[in-house]
Amino acid sequence: MKIALVAGETSGDILGAGLLERIRALRPDAEFLGIAGPRMSGEGTESLYPMDSISIMGLDGLVQNLRSILAIRTDLFDKFTRFKPDVFVGIDVPDFNLTLEHRLRKSGIPTVHYVSPTVWAWRRYRIHKIRKAVSHMLTLFPFEEQFYQAHDIPVTLTGHPLADRITPLSKQAARQSLGLPVDGRWVALLPGSRGSEISRLGQPFIDAACLLCSTHHDIRFVIPCATPRIFDTMKKLVERQPLVDRFTLIHGNAQLALQSADVALLASGTAALEAALLCTPMVVAYRVSLTSYLMVKFSTRVEHYSMPNHLLEQPIVPEFIQQRVTPENLSAAVNEYLVNEKANADMRAELSKIRGALALGADARAAEVVINIAEGRL
Repeated sequence: MKIALVAGETSGDILGAGLLERIRALRPDAEFLGIAGPRMSGEGTESLYPMDSISIMGLDGLVQNLRSILAIRTDLFDKFTRFKPDVFVGIDVPDFNLTLEHRLRKSGIPTVHYVSPTVWAWRRYRIHKIRKAVSHMLTLFPFEEQFYQAHDIPVTLTGHPLADRITPLSKQAARQSLGLPVDGRWVALLPGSRGSEISRLGQPFIDAACLLCSTHHDIRFVIPCATPRIFDTMKKLVERQPLVDRFTLIHGNAQLALQSADVALLASGTAALEAALLCTPMVVAYRVSLTSYLMVKFSTRVEHYSMPNHLLEQPIVPEFIQQRVTPENLSAAVNEYLVNEKANADMRAELSKIRGALALGADARAAEVVINIAEGRL
């Protein structure tokens, strides 16, 4: 069995590695070729290019790298058509993968796209391109499956691998694991995993924390940093504060930080889903460049940005967007869940519903679809 794959970000590499591990268990003869990160490479993928060679960070990154990205996509098409895979799996990065999938499908190679583009939320016209490009869509969330069924596109709900792998832990146990004092109030600060997010949210988050210090003598903050560069950036911001001893920076361990917290203040994205799966009350902030914001604002069809609010019957997570991301707004929202025990407990109870809806055995479900398509049974 020959399988071609393309992943373009760390999240896709993690998702792909779980998929490949399951495929290898069922089909030890499978060969994998494409673009992969270290985890997918560890599962036997021959990577033709570094994964970050097709990662695009906003409009500026697109302009700077467009020529090389287009050349890579053309070269991949040529190599894949010579490789003659039984199936192609595009993992996320839709702006890169959908065009490649369209060309491969026209050449007779069936295509699977893993992780739905946010076509349900904005740029809905893309559904026509998806219908032409994708033989089968794999979605992480139930409402996405319903969307594709309504548009007559073959789809399977896999659930989310994070929900399968999350290990619940008490606040006290999480604090002990991180070497944090078990008493007092703790707030987790997660301003993002990209430099652009840190530059827009890092200072407002720290300023909001300082405002909370003025009303809570026992409050402390834990800041998990995804990379050494982010650690250094956040350390510089923290060291400027007079109450520097209230802040604890750690390398990675975002899930433990969230489990140790009474409340989390975080950037909209994967961290919000992690907090939801761990039942940690949260406040979400979202701030991007003006150009990106205007593009989203005028083409979006949804009212909320954070995934937990899309997964619950009624949105409950406070969201602060663009100019509303102020230290005063953020600190007031976090404070509500620090002092109002009922509000805190109510959010935990609502968030607890999400894990059951998403813990469906994603790796096994995705592998079954890919193998069935490769063998012509689907």
